[in-house]
Amino acid sequence: MKTVTVKGGDRTSRILVGESLANLARYCPANSVIVTDERVGGLYGSIFPPFPVITIGQGEEEKTVRTVESIWERLLDLGADRSSFLVGIGGGIVCDVTGFAASTFMRGLPFGFAASTLLAQVDASVGGKNGVNFKGYKNMAGVFAQPEFVICDPALLNTLPPEEIQNGMAEIVKHGAISDADYFRFIEENADKALDLDPDVIESLVGRSVEIKAAVVTADEREAGERRKLNFGHTIGHAFEKVLKVSHGRAVSAGMAAAAALSVRRGLIPPEEAARLPCLLERLGLPVAFSAEPGSIEDALAKDKKKEGGVIHLVLLEAIGRARIEAVPVSELSAEIAALGLF
Repeated sequence: MKTVTVKGGDRTSRILVGESLANLARYCPANSVIVTDERVGGLYGSIFPPFPVITIGQGEEEKTVRTVESIWERLLDLGADRSSFLVGIGGGIVCDVTGFAASTFMRGLPFGFAASTLLAQVDASVGGKNGVNFKGYKNMAGVFAQPEFVICDPALLNTLPPEEIQNGMAEIVKHGAISDADYFRFIEENADKALDLDPDVIESLVGRSVEIKAAVVTADEREAGERRKLNFGHTIGHAFEKVLKVSHGRAVSAGMAAAAALSVRRGLIPPEEAARLPCLLERLGLPVAFSAEPGSIEDALAKDKKKEGGVIHLVLLEAIGRARIEAVPVSELSAEIAALGLF
Protein backbone atom coordinates (compact mmCIF):
# COMPACT_ATOMS: atom_id res chain seq x y z
CA MET A 1 0.00 0.00 0.00
CA LYS A 2 1.19 3.52 -0.82
CA THR A 3 0.20 6.46 1.39
CA VAL A 4 0.21 9.93 -0.17
CA THR A 5 -0.33 12.99 2.01
CA VAL A 6 -2.23 16.16 1.10
CA LYS A 7 -1.57 19.03 3.51
CA GLY A 8 -4.58 21.32 3.52
CA GLY A 9 -5.44 24.38 5.55
CA ASP A 10 -7.98 22.61 7.77
CA ARG A 11 -6.43 19.12 8.01
CA THR A 12 -3.95 16.70 6.53
CA SER A 13 -5.49 14.07 4.28
CA ARG A 14 -4.09 10.57 3.72
CA ILE A 15 -4.65 8.89 0.36
CA LEU A 16 -4.33 5.12 0.83
CA VAL A 17 -3.56 3.60 -2.58
CA GLY A 18 -4.00 -0.16 -2.53
CA GLU A 19 -5.92 -0.35 0.76
CA SER A 20 -8.98 -2.60 0.88
CA LEU A 21 -12.55 -1.50 1.48
CA ALA A 22 -12.75 -4.44 3.90
CA ASN A 23 -10.41 -2.51 6.22
CA LEU A 24 -12.49 0.69 6.23
CA ALA A 25 -13.53 0.33 9.89
CA ARG A 26 -9.89 0.77 10.97
CA TYR A 27 -10.03 4.41 9.87
CA CYS A 28 -13.48 5.36 11.16
CA PRO A 29 -14.65 6.38 14.65
CA ALA A 30 -17.54 4.48 16.25
CA ASN A 31 -20.07 7.26 15.55
CA SER A 32 -19.68 7.15 11.77
CA VAL A 33 -22.43 7.33 9.14
CA ILE A 34 -21.99 5.95 5.61
CA VAL A 35 -23.26 7.69 2.46
CA THR A 36 -23.37 5.55 -0.69
CA ASP A 37 -25.45 5.05 -3.82
CA GLU A 38 -27.77 2.24 -4.82
CA ARG A 39 -25.30 0.42 -7.08
CA VAL A 40 -22.31 0.51 -4.74
CA GLY A 41 -24.45 -0.45 -1.77
CA GLY A 42 -25.85 -3.39 -3.70
CA LEU A 43 -22.39 -4.59 -4.74
CA TYR A 44 -20.43 -4.03 -1.55
CA GLY A 45 -22.90 -3.38 1.26
CA SER A 46 -22.16 -6.78 2.79
CA ILE A 47 -18.60 -5.69 3.66
CA PHE A 48 -19.48 -2.19 4.91
CA PRO A 49 -18.70 -1.58 8.59
CA PRO A 50 -21.78 -1.80 10.84
CA PHE A 51 -22.65 1.93 10.67
CA PRO A 52 -25.95 3.54 9.65
CA VAL A 53 -26.18 3.89 5.86
CA ILE A 54 -27.69 6.79 3.88
CA THR A 55 -28.35 5.76 0.28
CA ILE A 56 -28.70 8.31 -2.52
CA GLY A 57 -29.60 7.83 -6.18
CA GLN A 58 -27.20 7.51 -9.10
CA GLY A 59 -26.26 9.95 -11.82
CA GLU A 60 -25.23 13.57 -12.20
CA GLU A 61 -28.82 14.67 -11.51
CA GLU A 62 -28.32 13.55 -7.89
CA LYS A 63 -25.51 16.04 -7.34
CA THR A 64 -27.77 18.79 -6.03
CA VAL A 65 -28.61 20.77 -2.93
CA ARG A 66 -31.81 18.70 -2.68
CA THR A 67 -29.75 15.54 -2.22
CA VAL A 68 -27.62 17.29 0.39
CA GLU A 69 -30.80 18.31 2.24
CA SER A 70 -31.94 14.68 2.29
CA ILE A 71 -28.62 13.71 3.90
CA TRP A 72 -28.97 16.47 6.51
CA GLU A 73 -32.48 15.22 7.31
CA ARG A 74 -31.27 11.66 7.82
CA LEU A 75 -28.41 12.88 10.02
CA LEU A 76 -30.92 14.68 12.22
CA ASP A 77 -33.06 11.53 12.38
CA LEU A 78 -29.98 9.54 13.41
CA GLY A 79 -29.14 12.01 16.17
CA ALA A 80 -25.85 13.03 14.57
CA ASP A 81 -23.90 15.78 16.30
CA ARG A 82 -20.62 17.64 15.79
CA SER A 83 -18.65 14.58 16.88
CA SER A 84 -20.14 12.44 14.09
CA PHE A 85 -18.10 11.29 11.09
CA LEU A 86 -19.32 10.83 7.50
CA VAL A 87 -17.89 8.26 5.10
CA GLY A 88 -18.68 8.45 1.39
CA ILE A 89 -18.37 5.09 -0.37
CA GLY A 90 -18.76 5.47 -4.10
CA GLY A 91 -17.72 7.42 -7.16
CA GLY A 92 -17.16 11.10 -7.71
CA ILE A 93 -20.78 12.13 -7.15
CA VAL A 94 -21.01 10.32 -3.80
CA CYS A 95 -17.68 11.82 -2.72
CA ASP A 96 -18.62 15.37 -3.78
CA VAL A 97 -22.04 15.23 -2.14
CA THR A 98 -20.76 13.59 1.05
CA GLY A 99 -17.94 16.10 1.43
CA PHE A 100 -20.28 19.03 0.87
CA ALA A 101 -22.94 17.67 3.26
CA ALA A 102 -20.35 16.98 5.97
CA SER A 103 -18.67 20.37 5.57
CA THR A 104 -21.94 22.27 5.97
CA PHE A 105 -23.83 20.22 8.59
CA MET A 106 -23.49 21.83 12.04
CA ARG A 107 -20.71 24.01 10.55
CA GLY A 108 -18.60 21.08 9.62
CA LEU A 109 -18.13 17.38 10.37
CA PRO A 110 -14.99 15.38 9.61
CA PHE A 111 -15.33 12.93 6.76
CA GLY A 112 -13.51 10.32 4.68
CA PHE A 113 -13.96 8.49 1.39
CA ALA A 114 -13.67 5.02 -0.10
CA ALA A 115 -13.49 5.78 -3.82
CA SER A 116 -15.08 3.09 -5.97
CA THR A 117 -14.35 4.38 -9.50
CA LEU A 118 -11.09 5.12 -11.29
CA LEU A 119 -12.20 8.73 -11.81
CA ALA A 120 -12.84 9.16 -8.10
CA GLN A 121 -9.57 7.48 -7.09
CA VAL A 122 -7.36 9.69 -9.26
CA ASP A 123 -9.34 12.93 -9.13
CA ALA A 124 -12.74 13.52 -7.52
CA SER A 125 -11.92 12.24 -4.02
CA VAL A 126 -8.48 13.87 -3.84
CA GLY A 127 -7.81 17.53 -3.17
CA GLY A 128 -10.57 18.81 -0.92
CA LYS A 129 -13.00 20.25 -3.45
CA ASN A 130 -16.57 19.30 -2.52
CA GLY A 131 -19.62 20.67 -4.26
CA VAL A 132 -22.92 20.29 -6.05
CA ASN A 133 -24.34 21.48 -9.33
CA PHE A 134 -26.90 24.25 -9.65
CA LYS A 135 -29.23 24.84 -12.61
CA GLY A 136 -27.19 22.31 -14.56
CA TYR A 137 -23.90 24.16 -14.08
CA LYS A 138 -21.02 22.16 -12.62
CA ASN A 139 -20.05 22.64 -8.97
CA MET A 140 -21.64 26.06 -8.62
CA ALA A 141 -21.96 25.62 -4.84
CA GLY A 142 -19.07 24.14 -2.93
CA VAL A 143 -16.39 24.28 -0.26
CA PHE A 144 -12.72 23.50 0.20
CA ALA A 145 -12.39 20.85 2.92
CA GLN A 146 -9.99 17.91 3.07
CA PRO A 147 -11.16 14.36 3.87
CA GLU A 148 -9.39 12.65 6.74
CA PHE A 149 -8.57 9.76 4.41
CA VAL A 150 -9.31 8.33 0.98
CA ILE A 151 -9.21 4.56 0.40
CA CYS A 152 -8.35 3.63 -3.20
CA ASP A 153 -9.10 -0.10 -3.42
CA PRO A 154 -8.10 -1.41 -6.88
CA ALA A 155 -10.41 -4.43 -6.47
CA LEU A 156 -13.44 -2.11 -6.68
CA LEU A 157 -12.53 -1.24 -10.28
CA ASN A 158 -13.25 -4.80 -11.46
CA THR A 159 -17.02 -4.22 -11.34
CA LEU A 160 -16.91 -1.04 -13.43
CA PRO A 161 -18.15 -0.95 -17.04
CA PRO A 162 -15.48 -0.08 -19.65
CA GLU A 163 -16.74 3.47 -20.10
CA GLU A 164 -16.11 4.19 -16.42
CA ILE A 165 -12.50 3.05 -16.77
CA GLN A 166 -12.20 5.35 -19.78
CA ASN A 167 -13.61 8.26 -17.75
CA GLY A 168 -10.85 7.82 -15.19
CA MET A 169 -8.20 7.48 -17.88
CA ALA A 170 -9.05 10.97 -19.15
CA GLU A 171 -7.96 12.48 -15.83
CA ILE A 172 -4.88 10.25 -15.72
CA VAL A 173 -3.83 11.51 -19.17
CA LYS A 174 -4.42 15.06 -17.95
CA HIS A 175 -1.97 14.61 -15.08
CA GLY A 176 0.76 13.44 -17.42
CA ALA A 177 0.02 16.14 -19.99
CA ILE A 178 0.32 19.03 -17.54
CA SER A 179 3.17 17.95 -15.30
CA ASP A 180 5.12 14.77 -16.13
CA ALA A 181 6.36 13.85 -19.61
CA ASP A 182 7.75 10.52 -18.39
CA TYR A 183 4.38 9.61 -16.88
CA PHE A 184 2.64 10.55 -20.15
CA ARG A 185 5.04 8.24 -22.00
CA PHE A 186 4.29 5.45 -19.50
CA ILE A 187 0.58 5.84 -20.25
CA GLU A 188 1.29 5.69 -23.99
CA GLU A 189 3.31 2.50 -23.53
CA ASN A 190 0.73 0.82 -21.28
CA ALA A 191 -2.61 2.05 -22.64
CA ASP A 192 -3.88 -1.43 -23.55
CA LYS A 193 -2.85 -2.91 -20.19
CA ALA A 194 -4.56 -0.02 -18.40
CA LEU A 195 -7.86 -0.68 -20.17
CA ASP A 196 -7.51 -4.36 -19.26
CA LEU A 197 -7.01 -3.36 -15.60
CA ASP A 198 -3.59 -4.94 -15.33
CA PRO A 199 -3.03 -4.76 -11.54
CA ASP A 200 0.54 -3.45 -11.66
CA VAL A 201 -0.24 -0.83 -14.29
CA ILE A 202 -3.39 0.37 -12.52
CA GLU A 203 -1.62 0.69 -9.18
CA SER A 204 1.18 2.66 -10.86
CA LEU A 205 -1.32 4.97 -12.59
CA VAL A 206 -3.42 5.63 -9.50
CA GLY A 207 -0.35 6.13 -7.34
CA ARG A 208 1.38 8.56 -9.69
CA SER A 209 -1.78 10.55 -10.45
CA VAL A 210 -2.50 10.91 -6.74
CA GLU A 211 1.10 12.06 -6.14
CA ILE A 212 0.80 14.71 -8.86
CA LYS A 213 -2.52 16.04 -7.63
CA ALA A 214 -1.45 15.94 -3.97
CA ALA A 215 1.67 18.01 -4.71
CA VAL A 216 -0.32 20.63 -6.60
CA VAL A 217 -3.05 20.85 -3.96
CA THR A 218 -0.56 21.06 -1.09
CA ALA A 219 1.14 24.00 -2.84
CA ASP A 220 -2.11 25.78 -3.78
CA GLU A 221 -5.16 24.36 -1.99
CA ARG A 222 -7.59 27.13 -2.93
CA GLU A 223 -6.72 27.48 -6.61
CA ALA A 224 -5.01 30.85 -6.48
CA GLY A 225 -2.42 29.87 -9.09
CA GLU A 226 -0.74 26.52 -9.69
CA ARG A 227 -3.83 24.43 -8.92
CA ARG A 228 -5.57 26.03 -11.89
CA LYS A 229 -3.45 23.76 -14.10
CA LEU A 230 -5.60 20.85 -12.92
CA ASN A 231 -8.41 22.48 -14.91
CA PHE A 232 -6.71 21.55 -18.20
CA GLY A 233 -9.49 20.48 -20.56
CA HIS A 234 -12.19 21.38 -18.04
CA THR A 235 -13.17 24.84 -19.29
CA ILE A 236 -14.44 23.60 -22.66
CA GLY A 237 -15.12 20.16 -21.20
CA HIS A 238 -17.61 21.47 -18.66
CA ALA A 239 -19.38 23.30 -21.48
CA PHE A 240 -19.68 20.01 -23.39
CA GLU A 241 -20.91 18.32 -20.22
CA LYS A 242 -23.55 20.98 -19.65
CA VAL A 243 -24.83 21.21 -23.23
CA LEU A 244 -24.46 17.64 -24.48
CA LYS A 245 -25.03 15.74 -21.21
CA VAL A 246 -21.98 13.56 -21.81
CA SER A 247 -19.98 12.00 -18.97
CA HIS A 248 -17.29 14.02 -17.21
CA GLY A 249 -14.37 12.00 -18.51
CA ARG A 250 -15.54 12.08 -22.12
CA ALA A 251 -16.23 15.81 -21.90
CA VAL A 252 -12.80 16.52 -20.43
CA SER A 253 -11.16 14.36 -23.09
CA ALA A 254 -12.63 16.47 -25.89
CA GLY A 255 -11.87 19.60 -23.86
CA MET A 256 -8.19 18.62 -23.62
CA ALA A 257 -8.00 18.01 -27.36
CA ALA A 258 -9.52 21.46 -27.93
CA ALA A 259 -7.06 23.06 -25.48
CA ALA A 260 -4.16 21.35 -27.28
CA ALA A 261 -5.40 22.75 -30.60
CA LEU A 262 -5.63 26.22 -29.05
CA SER A 263 -2.08 25.80 -27.75
CA VAL A 264 -0.88 25.07 -31.28
CA ARG A 265 -2.82 28.03 -32.67
CA ARG A 266 -1.14 30.31 -30.13
CA GLY A 267 2.31 29.00 -31.07
CA LEU A 268 2.99 27.47 -27.67
CA ILE A 269 3.60 23.86 -28.71
CA PRO A 270 4.66 22.19 -31.99
CA PRO A 271 1.75 20.51 -33.81
CA GLU A 272 3.48 17.11 -33.88
CA GLU A 273 3.96 17.13 -30.11
CA ALA A 274 0.42 18.32 -29.40
CA ALA A 275 -0.89 15.52 -31.64
CA ARG A 276 0.31 12.93 -29.12
CA LEU A 277 -2.53 13.96 -26.81
CA PRO A 278 -5.56 13.25 -29.05
CA CYS A 279 -3.77 10.16 -30.38
CA LEU A 280 -3.50 8.71 -26.87
CA LEU A 281 -7.05 9.68 -25.97
CA GLU A 282 -8.41 7.89 -29.03
CA ARG A 283 -6.35 4.78 -28.20
CA LEU A 284 -8.09 4.80 -24.82
CA GLY A 285 -11.51 4.91 -26.49
CA LEU A 286 -12.13 8.57 -25.62
CA PRO A 287 -13.56 11.27 -27.89
CA VAL A 288 -11.45 14.18 -29.12
CA ALA A 289 -14.30 16.28 -30.56
CA PHE A 290 -18.04 16.78 -30.29
CA SER A 291 -20.59 18.38 -32.55
CA ALA A 292 -22.53 21.13 -30.77
CA GLU A 293 -24.28 24.41 -31.39
CA PRO A 294 -21.61 27.12 -30.95
CA GLY A 295 -24.01 29.54 -29.28
CA SER A 296 -24.87 27.06 -26.54
CA ILE A 297 -21.20 26.32 -25.87
CA GLU A 298 -20.40 30.03 -25.70
CA ASP A 299 -23.25 30.55 -23.24
CA ALA A 300 -21.93 27.76 -21.03
CA LEU A 301 -18.39 29.23 -21.19
CA ALA A 302 -19.76 32.62 -20.14
CA LYS A 303 -21.27 31.01 -17.02
CA ASP A 304 -18.18 29.00 -16.08
CA LYS A 305 -17.66 29.31 -12.33
CA LYS A 306 -13.94 29.97 -12.84
CA LYS A 307 -14.65 33.09 -14.92
CA GLU A 308 -13.47 36.32 -13.31
CA GLY A 309 -14.62 39.64 -14.73
CA GLY A 310 -15.16 38.30 -18.22
CA VAL A 311 -11.82 36.47 -18.21
CA ILE A 312 -11.17 32.73 -18.03
CA HIS A 313 -7.86 31.35 -16.80
CA LEU A 314 -7.28 28.93 -19.65
CA VAL A 315 -4.79 26.08 -19.23
CA LEU A 316 -2.65 25.49 -22.32
CA LEU A 317 0.33 23.27 -23.15
CA GLU A 318 3.88 24.44 -23.77
CA ALA A 319 5.01 20.82 -24.12
CA ILE A 320 3.80 17.38 -23.10
CA GLY A 321 4.40 17.51 -19.36
CA ARG A 322 4.40 21.31 -19.06
CA ALA A 323 1.36 23.59 -18.88
CA ARG A 324 0.82 27.31 -18.55
CA ILE A 325 -2.12 29.50 -17.58
CA GLU A 326 -3.29 32.39 -19.73
CA ALA A 327 -6.01 34.87 -18.84
CA VAL A 328 -8.26 34.93 -21.91
CA PRO A 329 -11.40 37.06 -22.34
CA VAL A 330 -14.43 34.84 -22.92
CA SER A 331 -15.20 36.67 -26.17
CA GLU A 332 -11.67 36.03 -27.46
CA LEU A 333 -11.83 32.37 -26.50
CA SER A 334 -15.14 31.96 -28.30
CA ALA A 335 -13.68 33.56 -31.43
CA GLU A 336 -10.63 31.27 -31.37
CA ILE A 337 -12.78 28.18 -30.88
CA ALA A 338 -14.94 29.25 -33.83
CA ALA A 339 -11.85 29.88 -36.01
CA LEU A 340 -10.56 26.38 -35.27
CA GLY A 341 -13.96 24.80 -35.96
CA LEU A 342 -13.67 22.72 -32.81
CA PHE A 343 -17.39 21.84 -32.70
